[in-house]
Amino acid sequence: MKIQLPKDVKFIIETLESRGYEAYAVGGCVRDSILGKEPSDWDITSSARPEEVKAAFRRTIDTGIQHGTVTVLMPGKRTYEVTTFRVDGKYSDGRHPDQVSFTPSLHEDLSRRDFTINAMAYSDGRGLVDDFGGFQDLENRIVRAVGTPEQRFNEDALRIMRAFRFAAQLSFSIERDTVEAAMRLSRNLEMISAERIRVELEKLLLSPNPDYLRDMYLSGLTAVFLPEFDECMRQEQRHPHHDSSVGEHIIKTIKGINRDSSSDDLFKVLRLSALLHDIGKPKTHSTDAEGVDHFYGHAKEGEALAEEILKRLKYDNDTIKKVCTLVLYHDARPEIKEKSVRKLLSLVGTELFLPLFELQRADVKAQSEYQRAEKLDYILKIEEMYRIIVDRGDCLTIKDLEVNGE
Repeated sequence: MKIQLPKDVKFIIETLESRGYEAYAVGGCVRDSILGKEPSDWDITSSARPEEVKAAFRRTIDTGIQHGTVTVLMPGKRTYEVTTFRVDGKYSDGRHPDQVSFTPSLHEDLSRRDFTINAMAYSDGRGLVDDFGGFQDLENRIVRAVGTPEQRFNEDALRIMRAFRFAAQLSFSIERDTVEAAMRLSRNLEMISAERIRVELEKLLLSPNPDYLRDMYLSGLTAVFLPEFDECMRQEQRHPHHDSSVGEHIIKTIKGINRDSSSDDLFKVLRLSALLHDIGKPKTHSTDAEGVDHFYGHAKEGEALAEEILKRLKYDNDTIKKVCTLVLYHDARPEIKEKSVRKLLSLVGTELFLPLFELQRADVKAQSEYQRAEKLDYILKIEEMYRIIVDRGDCLTIKDLEVNGE
């Protein structure tokens, strides 16, 4: 197999090899290259010790010397991490190794990595080094732990989430022993910081397959970091407008949010809003005399829960504010009159008004087909009226006025 290495990566590898060391591109960059994707970054592993790496290059940064990592600076401010072959010691906290020790063996270094598809190395001289069947798992579209899944997950419980995240991003399945170990050890996620949980959850939500959230639920993961979603999965909706549980409706709504022309930040806000838009339903559930379920006030309850959840996951204030606004108004149905639309505009703001109705459109399409055509037509008319108001330059807030306090 031939992988086209970037010029800088080739230079670093060849420089280390010229000094008698082994050096390889390793991990995700090798995986992505095999899949025909453009790697976002290139990591290099080498038998050279950190001090030897520093001696080989003019400009370096001590990124993580204690773990064997040195960052090499190349022209154009490009940076590449070079990490010495290593083996990890005991993981007392289920997150980080108590200590690491360097090894001359590439095989030992690869054996400590999380999944076979991330445990491949490459150099032009030796070609692909694949001691654990990662290439075959890529061909079979499988996420499989390296070695014993229990050991990998006990070392770092976040790998449990990473298994589902990689599967969602790549449209892969998770190998049976790996997913069964994830289910048995899901409570270990309680040891993981909210920030690390957030990163993996967000990557899954922004992937082409956010419905893998269902697999996280079935495997017991969401019970640890998003128990409110588990309540939604158990909450049925006996109502003409719905044909699935609240949780299944949420999953379909998330999947209905397309990237299209949205910026990355707005796409993130919309998918988080889709995740949380009905999160208040279980707490507001009631059933009338005819056996029809109702969720009066769920948007207001959802706003409060969304803020609580996003703060728990350590989201920034701007994201929290935008998501909570969309959750609060996701069920808003103003009359198709300029006055009503201007009022909602003043509450939501021009930045979030069209995204609000993008969320509503995904929400409608995730419901039953009852009155679907009428609901979608209504959204189109509201959007048309919005554009008329904006194009005309109507004042929507005090700051839009030509006059001020003077």
